Amino acid sequence: MPSTIALIVLAILGYVLLSFIPVDFPQAPALLFSIGVLLGGVLVWLLNRPKSQATTTAEIATVTLYVGNLPYRANEQAVQQAFERYGRVLSVRLMKDRQTGRRRGFGFVEMLQADAEKAIRGLNDAQFQDRTIKVREAKDRKDQEEE
Repeated sequence: MPSTIALIVLAILGYVLLSFIPVDFPQAPALLFSIGVLLGGVLVWLLNRPKSQATTTAEIATVTLYVGNLPYRANEQAVQQAFERYGRVLSVRLMKDRQTGRRRGFGFVEMLQADAEKAIRGLNDAQFQDRTIKVREAKDRKDQEEE
């Protein structure tokens, strides 16, 4: 929406600026307005073009870690805090039983690839809320079906 407003403002500004150029034919206002729209469109494109740096999680190398033997009382926030000591955590998903809604004792943590190995070394076989948790890189479901 801001791009549309910027386009309209730039088109009007272009029309006003270009109207000072003397043109001796009847279609001059339409031509000047069109040139203003074109200039506005180029400026809006320049202002909104994508950055060359990786800024979304899809462009950043991530790893999903399996976390097993979690206590049933563990919540996402506690797990996230434990993993954040080793790097940036993008998401935490603790699995629940569909029928009872109780936690199942395992989950998945998505981290930056550079930090995931540190988290595996630091947290695998470590004590977390009086339980020894298991941490390893998660397998894709396709890989599990083939085994």
